[in-house]
Amino acid sequence: MKLYLELIILLPLLGGIVNLLLGGRLLPRRLTELLACAVIWGSFAATLGAAASYTAPVTVELGSWLAAFDFKAPFTLYLDPLSLSLCLMITFVCGLIHIYAVGYMKDDPSFVRFFALLNLFVAAMLVLILAENLPLLYLGWEGVGFCSYALIGFWYRKPENATAGRKAFIVTRIGDIGLGIAIVWMFQLFGSVSITKLNSMGYLMPIGVITALGLLMLLAAMGKSAQVPLMVWLPDAMAGPTPVSAQIHAATMVTAGVYLLMRMFPLIGVSPTVTAAIAITGALTAFYGATCALVQRDLKRILAYSTISQIGYMMLGVGAGAITASTFHLLEHAFFKALLFLGAGCVITAMHHEQDIFRMGGLRRTIPGTFWPFLAGAVCLAGVPLTGGFFSKDGILGAVWLKGGGFYGTLYFVGLITAFITAVYAIRMVLIVFAGEVPLNHSLSKGEGKPLPRIMEWSLIPLAVLGVFGGLLNLPEYLGSGVLNSFLSQPGSHEGMLPHATELLLQGVAAVVAVAGISTAWFRYGGDRRQQRLALESAPARGISAFLMEGWRVDALYDFMFVRPYKWLSSILWQWVDEGCIDDTLDRTAALFGRFGHWIGARGDGRVSRSLIGMAAGAALMIGWLAWVML
Repeated sequence: MKLYLELIILLPLLGGIVNLLLGGRLLPRRLTELLACAVIWGSFAATLGAAASYTAPVTVELGSWLAAFDFKAPFTLYLDPLSLSLCLMITFVCGLIHIYAVGYMKDDPSFVRFFALLNLFVAAMLVLILAENLPLLYLGWEGVGFCSYALIGFWYRKPENATAGRKAFIVTRIGDIGLGIAIVWMFQLFGSVSITKLNSMGYLMPIGVITALGLLMLLAAMGKSAQVPLMVWLPDAMAGPTPVSAQIHAATMVTAGVYLLMRMFPLIGVSPTVTAAIAITGALTAFYGATCALVQRDLKRILAYSTISQIGYMMLGVGAGAITASTFHLLEHAFFKALLFLGAGCVITAMHHEQDIFRMGGLRRTIPGTFWPFLAGAVCLAGVPLTGGFFSKDGILGAVWLKGGGFYGTLYFVGLITAFITAVYAIRMVLIVFAGEVPLNHSLSKGEGKPLPRIMEWSLIPLAVLGVFGGLLNLPEYLGSGVLNSFLSQPGSHEGMLPHATELLLQGVAAVVAVAGISTAWFRYGGDRRQQRLALESAPARGISAFLMEGWRVDALYDFMFVRPYKWLSSILWQWVDEGCIDDTLDRTAALFGRFGHWIGARGDGRVSRSLIGMAAGAALMIGWLAWVML
């Protein structure tokens, strides 16, 4: 088991380092790409080996790392059902993303930097998932933050891309402060940073302390998983190459915050305040992301807001204590969201890097190899009955319903409304992009388009299969197969079971909501109505549409509350304090001494006797002053 765990992390790490040092100069392009893909699939093979030999949670210490006085944080890995499931998903999905990226980046001259960072991204996420102690988890946490910053701003020569990378880095740092404080505080309280030990020591502290720790971790999750109010970085993160977007949204960055809360739930889940805060954050974020996605025109921004919304569902599940249901949705979401992003990359490539869906159409006939997998991902996102997305989302809504009471009942209805909106924007996206006719002014309509690299479309097929049939991993109990329920159950999750009749009723309600959303989208954008709607919506957005298009104008609010006051204060400190006071005072003092020196110099006539008299007078004055001071 130790060898497997070492290989899971070391292979992507070594791949990134070797490509960074040797790629481009000593390694040909094909070998660089082969190495980048091979190390990820090697890590997946090692994960399969660990899964085959797994019998119980195992802790493996690879070596010492941080140690000072009574503080110890060795390089220790921990494998349990939760981390094993996520490692399988991460290595498999990222392996497909790497293969896809070979075709997507075939003309990019900076391919070495791209594949090296992509490998390091996976390695950092695997460190985060397998870490047994919080400092090691924090190392992976910051590692994915750095890699996301470098990859979002990968095409940094465009100022807007570099700005997007900085925005992601700065906003997520706000959340990281919460995790950093929580780690130091927990060591001071418990004398340990071991995750397994901390999760078993919650009873030692008053509930108020646990609440404070839980809220700090929630702040960290808000930043890393783009939850309200720290969600503003993710829509702009679409500036990077599409494989980067797929990896961030499906398998790495944004799932880290949810994973932190899942991992630490036995400790923080005992506080009703913390679980309620997590649930409210998730429900509000799910609704926020869905409403914003409803009016977007940029294909990748639709999917970005969709990710914000779906991560909100996972947070809602964690707040309801449904760790298994949230993990199931995390896994299923990874499949269909990676599929949608990679499919979007195919569409954008076919349309010569056009991302405005209002300038698309008719792609069902021109790129059928992309259309059918993309449709599979869209129906999973919409929650069409019997798809994996339907079962995973329904598991979370069922858990929220099971909690009962007015509070969770309200959150359940918010989740249902969000599910309806999700179905509307998912099918709207498909109808606008793939239905109708190719725009007359586009080369595709004239038969001049270049065929997509086959490797890009082939990468979509496994994800489509897993997305549609992923529900088989965790079918409801009344169907006799809850595989993940038994495998992922962990102490402290507080998960219960719905009566079969109630579960069937709730699934029926969810199915009706999904069908209603799909029907709404069809009646607005289906058939001949598509072109009419596009003509209406092509006008500049106003009113509620403009409000949603601009993400509830949260960026403008933050600009007013934080950015402008910061710039105003900076200008005062710079122009008034630094230049006006400090610099001006020093300049004036120097000028005064200069003029005094010139005045002294003008008094001299070159006679030695007069100079000696002056020196003697000065010495007498100094001796007199010293005598006065000493007396």
